[in-house]
Amino acid sequence: MHIIEAMRIALQSLWANKLRSVLTLLGVVIGVSSVIAVVTFVNGINGYVAEKVFNLGADVFIASKQKNVITNFEDYMAGQKRKNLELSDYEAVRDQCMECKVIGASLASLSGIVKFAQESSSNTQVRGWTPSMGRIYDLDVVNGRSITDADERSATQVVVIGHDILENLVGATDPIGKEIRVDGDSYTIVGVGKKEGKTLGQSRDNWVMMPITTYLRKYGAHNNSLRIWGKGFDTGAPLINAMDQVRVILRTRRHDAPGAADSFEIETNESFISLWSSISQNFFFVTIAIASISLVVGGIVIMNIMLVSVTERTREIGIRKALGAKRRDVLNQFLIESGTMAMVGGVIGILAGIFIAKSVTLLIGMPSAIAMWAVVAALAVATSVGLFFGVYPARKAAMLDPIVALRSEL
Repeated sequence: MHIIEAMRIALQSLWANKLRSVLTLLGVVIGVSSVIAVVTFVNGINGYVAEKVFNLGADVFIASKQKNVITNFEDYMAGQKRKNLELSDYEAVRDQCMECKVIGASLASLSGIVKFAQESSSNTQVRGWTPSMGRIYDLDVVNGRSITDADERSATQVVVIGHDILENLVGATDPIGKEIRVDGDSYTIVGVGKKEGKTLGQSRDNWVMMPITTYLRKYGAHNNSLRIWGKGFDTGAPLINAMDQVRVILRTRRHDAPGAADSFEIETNESFISLWSSISQNFFFVTIAIASISLVVGGIVIMNIMLVSVTERTREIGIRKALGAKRRDVLNQFLIESGTMAMVGGVIGILAGIFIAKSVTLLIGMPSAIAMWAVVAALAVATSVGLFFGVYPARKAAMLDPIVALRSEL
């Protein structure tokens, strides 16, 4: 029998027994859709982490009091015992690091209260930045200007606002030059940041940014440790040289003993990506294990249905053999039908997985990106499951005696 003809018979059988087909393919659909959804999320978040969350290029590093991503309590406690990085540390690095293309510093609070006229916003991120941060961090000012060196030297009461503050508080009026209150103090709006949208349901536009000196004057330096951002002249050796020079400067200022560990952390974009890749890989492997169980169950159900099909079509098999069909022909026919059933389940699972992933993206903003290799692999695995579990029913059909098959009741 021709392959196309066998596939057509399989599809006709699926369509003729819709409920049975749904129940038959359910395991394959669940397994494939789970894998596709997870891979789509992981692929999307990988790109998001690399491009958006840390907003770092490959030539950027961060020096901080403790790790930016803490995975255990011991690391947290060790970091808390260290001295803060202060504005004077930033200034020393800025003036002494000859291998650095640009140096910046930042501070942030996540619980600011912002008011404009009768409107207010809570849990707003209040950022204290040096003007040089604009050359390091991916932030575009679409209206007005950013903070300047003059603002930093004078600790000017000016802010750049995020798009949420513009939309929810200021409204349609031109915000430039307007007065706004941040945690009780008045500031003049000098710029508006580009809209960045949401991630995991959390807005990335609910922030205000002021000169770092203004921030320190307002909130004090005691409980605020700076993050010092550096940018090398290039990746590779130039970046390593810049990091080494910053390490020497900070160790000297913080009186770290020779041979002792650094009393601070220096991390690059690669550090963050590696950590996330490790987490996402473990998550992916767990999902694969769970999906494999669904695929095995789906394969067993397909085998059972194919055995039922062999019993129902015993007389048909006898007629085919009587007309000259060989065992190989009957075997191939049932294998193709089994593989086609699983392939249909794989296609449905792929579409369901993509639909689930994109629906979650629309609802809560979780990044997602379709990986074509995963689509092809899922389809191939689903078809392979059908072929593997179809071998026994197909062999049973091929071994039927044509005389016995012809005697079978319709």
